Amino acid sequence: MKKKWFAAVTSVMLVGSLLIGCGGTEDKKDAGQAKSEEGKLEKQLVVAGNGATVEKLMKDEIFKKFNEKFPDVKLTYVSGVSTEIVAKVKAQKNAPQIDVVVVEGGEQEAGRKEDLWETLDEKEIPNIAKVSDDLKVTDNSGVTVNFTPMGISYNAELVKEKGLPIPESWNDLARPEMKDNLSLTEVTSNFGRSTLIMLAYANGGSEKQIDPGFDKLNTIAGYMPTFAKSAAQLEQSLQDQTAVYTTWTMARSLVQKEAGLPIEFVFPKEGANIVPNVAAHVKGAKNEHAAKQFIDFLLSDDVQKLYGEALFYNPATSVELSDDVAEKLAFDRDKVVTFDYGAISTHMSEWLDRFNKETATKMGK
Repeated sequence: MKKKWFAAVTSVMLVGSLLIGCGGTEDKKDAGQAKSEEGKLEKQLVVAGNGATVEKLMKDEIFKKFNEKFPDVKLTYVSGVSTEIVAKVKAQKNAPQIDVVVVEGGEQEAGRKEDLWETLDEKEIPNIAKVSDDLKVTDNSGVTVNFTPMGISYNAELVKEKGLPIPESWNDLARPEMKDNLSLTEVTSNFGRSTLIMLAYANGGSEKQIDPGFDKLNTIAGYMPTFAKSAAQLEQSLQDQTAVYTTWTMARSLVQKEAGLPIEFVFPKEGANIVPNVAAHVKGAKNEHAAKQFIDFLLSDDVQKLYGEALFYNPATSVELSDDVAEKLAFDRDKVVTFDYGAISTHMSEWLDRFNKETATKMGK
């Protein structure tokens, strides 16, 4: 039996305005690039996105399905974390080597402010119409292809064995029992940044009033010998059981549980933000027709179901998932906290400086 999965959830209302390039795309095409006839696809496409399970799904499933429809397009995948991918696109701005990126919403917004993305047109990418208005991206500079909520994950077996609390609140991260049992990323990571902001929300603040978040994070820093620098380090700390608790997404937690770790995910009672993954067409990229077709393909029912069934990402469109997966992906949508990405972008350098000078100095003390 199937259950419909409706993605009319959260807000990813990224702010600002996109300076739309009105020409020059054709001028930036390499002379040796075999240009397609009007309405036909180029012979190649370069896509950049996350590694690990995301890369595997893209290469093993999504690319193959796309090539069943468009067999003449050679697909190349460039893996990396979202910040690295956006930095790479920025560095190649005058001669883009990547056609399409799939990156986290905050990093896509940073790229939008750098004028890195083409404006998407629903007439050319008709599946955009299937995405809820709540998930639309500022100035149509990209399109959300999936999302997952942030929260707290914990090792259920270790919690029981050590007599530790099952977390219910973001403030539980600051309980004394967390000492030597917790691993968080630095605020340079989306996971660490989201945790800081949600700690602020849980204590009367927000991304525009971050002091309550830092007050709690400074306490938490004393419980850990160091902050992890990447999601991979968080994952390793859970796998080798050097950490009982962490903060990351429901999708990552479910993937680890599927792999055999006794990981449980909590959507805190104060609510949480979601992490959208956004597809964007790189401005001035060579393979524009193939890029548009590929982005449209990511919003097809087949791919949307793959995101849910294989990686436990919530689909961005309304598709049918198995009852089991639909149940696993359920969370309290009324408690989604909508981040102001414009405010985050404005204050991020200040937060990084404060984290390094204030929070990092309290580690292990």
